[in-house]
Amino acid sequence: MNRLAIFDCDGTLVDSGATITAALKASFERNGIPVPPPRVSRRVIGLSLTEAMAALLPDADPDEHLRLAEDYKVAFMGLRAAGRVEEPLFDGVLELLDALEGDGWLLAVATGKSERGLKHCLEGHGIHARFVSLQTADRNPSKPHPSMVEQAIADAGASPAATVVVGDTSFDMAMAVNAGATGIGAAWGYHDPSELLDAGAVAVAEKPREVLDVIREHVDG
Repeated sequence: MNRLAIFDCDGTLVDSGATITAALKASFERNGIPVPPPRVSRRVIGLSLTEAMAALLPDADPDEHLRLAEDYKVAFMGLRAAGRVEEPLFDGVLELLDALEGDGWLLAVATGKSERGLKHCLEGHGIHARFVSLQTADRNPSKPHPSMVEQAIADAGASPAATVVVGDTSFDMAMAVNAGATGIGAAWGYHDPSELLDAGAVAVAEKPREVLDVIREHVDG
């Protein structure tokens, strides 16, 4: 049975918080809605767009959530066209991917990004081909629904017991639990370590290089 490591993207592989916050700000301003502060907007990174808007504006109607989500896409594309999208890899991510592949793990991504956005991000860093499965928000229900993990497991020929999910939000950890996989928190992202543990993470890695140690202790061990 293959072993599979599934990564979230925003806040786990790449630090995209500033760009996401900028696109969200543009979307809200276009609709005359007070812009949430970055500490609030970063709380919903990882959710699919309409679910993120619903979390930020629970009293708004679904049509407004959809409109804000569409305006966010327009704003993000505008930032990309202007060369203002910043999605750098976190320090240590490439070394972690190398180490996992060296240990025989297959790699996958499960993200709130669109398929197009994820492809652009991964290709920009030259790592697109390293992943055997790419699960995105436009082809799956939003986290914490287990669909993304379940499909990645099927693509990789793995099993829930042989799968880890590495992510920086409580949504990622709950998704892992819902799919029967092992959740490993990424403390370098956007949710507090205590939230990751409360959502079901077996442990929280402070830096990418520590993920392999957690795997060896809680999965291989």
